[in-house]
Amino acid sequence: MEKERLDPKGMLKPRGSYSQVVISDPGRIVFTAGQVALDDEGKVIGIRDIRAQTRQVFENIKRAVEAAGGTLNDIVSMTVYTTDAKFSPEVSEVRRQVFGSNLPASTQVQVAALMRPELLIEINAIAILPSNA
Repeated sequence: MEKERLDPKGMLKPRGSYSQVVISDPGRIVFTAGQVALDDEGKVIGIRDIRAQTRQVFENIKRAVEAAGGTLNDIVSMTVYTTDAKFSPEVSEVRRQVFGSNLPASTQVQVAALMRPELLIEINAIAILPSNA
């Protein structure tokens, strides 16, 4: 699937690991539920470790998108919820490792808490797969 990233004139150029605008060809749209750092048995991965939790979240998102026939490269947008804004640099670091230069549009917000007190991050994603996927 072809994606185009734009940094529109008059808008701040992204300083983090995201794109301001992502344009995608028509295709199948995949929405993931919010993913947290739980393994397939419900165990929290990376207690008190935002990098480990972020990696597990992206692994869960990868599995979800692959189950629909896509890849992480098909993700065009995501919303990141963290329990502390101070985690932003570490989350960005892991996101760059996962996506390289293929950065989706992204919003990150701080929330008071997630579904379990050990969880530090939750991410939902939107992917657009080629129509033939």
